[in-house]
Amino acid sequence: MSRAADAAVDATSPEDAVSTEDAAAAVAALAALAEERFSRATGAGLDPHEYRYVTGGPALADGWAEAFAAAGRRHLARAEGAASAVSAGGHLQVAARWFHFATLGPDPRARAQARAAAEADAAMGRALALLEPGARRIEGPSFAGWLRGAADAAATVVVVPGLDSGKEEFHAVTRALLDRGLAVFAMDGPGQGVLAPSSTLRPDYERVLAGVIDALGADRVGLIGLSLGGWYAARGAALEPRVAAAVTVSGPLRLDWDGLPPVLRELIAARVGGTGAAHAFTGRVDLSGAAPDIACPLLVVDGGRDVIPGVVNGAALAAAAPRGEYLLVPHGEHLLGNAHPHWLARTADWLAAALTAPGRS
Repeated sequence: MSRAADAAVDATSPEDAVSTEDAAAAVAALAALAEERFSRATGAGLDPHEYRYVTGGPALADGWAEAFAAAGRRHLARAEGAASAVSAGGHLQVAARWFHFATLGPDPRARAQARAAAEADAAMGRALALLEPGARRIEGPSFAGWLRGAADAAATVVVVPGLDSGKEEFHAVTRALLDRGLAVFAMDGPGQGVLAPSSTLRPDYERVLAGVIDALGADRVGLIGLSLGGWYAARGAALEPRVAAAVTVSGPLRLDWDGLPPVLRELIAARVGGTGAAHAFTGRVDLSGAAPDIACPLLVVDGGRDVIPGVVNGAALAAAAPRGEYLLVPHGEHLLGNAHPHWLARTADWLAAALTAPGRS
């Protein structure tokens, strides 16, 4: 038998066949995860066709983090070759989102995820330097972010991310608020975004928000929290008197550790530093006692298709808060990225009015 024939036999040996099947199964699992996160990704501003291209081809064979980071680097290259600052800034903004999404997969290469988080942060900084040179980087011991908008804006809103989100993700929310004349501080807190590699999530997020408000030099702010950030925002509204209005989007009233899907328990454990810490952290996520202490206006936005075992959604929070209102979008998925026309403009208008209407204090 020739060497070529020997190689052909070796290539189709049972051991290699199993390895090939395992690799194909891994790619299929990542593709399924990508499909599950389609509305989140497109709601965050990723082009749906590019998203399908990146997640529907062989790129996922290299792993989630590498596939998404490679898409980000292609936009960095386009920015370098762009003919205008506007084009370059646009590509840098999109690159930041791709790098952020590179951190969201079940990729065991923590170093790759940490690098992607740093690349997302750097790309966003470069984009703002071109497109919004007045944007200011503001950091503290437990937060980092960008303050955007006019220096004499009527009010300031803090965009609070959730379990695995960060300041690069909620572009549409930030833009809607900026378009209404508000200043916006999009932040990463402990265990989030660029701070995730060096810190873990903490339940006393109201202390983080107090530090943010101090750094902003604001007497009053609005909060909009998304996913677990909704719990952070509502808790902040109950415990920090300088919060003048708050919105939760897909935020939980309560979490039940035993009811959560294993993949979600694993994600919480990765973000807080172990299973025991995750169990304890989850036990703190309960607004039942704090809701009556939310004195400011509160809008709770939920999606009717956002059904996660072990997660109690926000209807009861809106009912228990003295000035709570509830907006349910029946077809909305988690974070309602598939339903922007049904809630985003209305929510931005509500928050702007709550912060700027005559007589508000």
